[in-house]
Amino acid sequence: MANHKSALKRARQNVIRQDRNKSEKTRVKNMTKSVLSAIEEKSKEAASAALTAAQSVIDKASKRGVIHKNSAARKISRLSKMINQLA
Repeated sequence: MANHKSALKRARQNVIRQDRNKSEKTRVKNMTKSVLSAIEEKSKEAASAALTAAQSVIDKASKRGVIHKNSAARKISRLSKMINQLA
């Protein structure tokens, strides 16, 4: 356990950030699953709408530093590719 005042503060901040990052990553996963389920139903309109919402969440997570920007771009690209293959 930390002994110095600054190290104690850093430990508190890390816990808060860890919780925030975890919830953000969970949100990204849930949005991705909603897009994938729409793709499974073969409904292009629903999948496109879900992708728009998911893209927003993924971009925000990337902007906040929760996931890397290239990882975010890769996720969006793969989902878009799947939707385009429905047609």
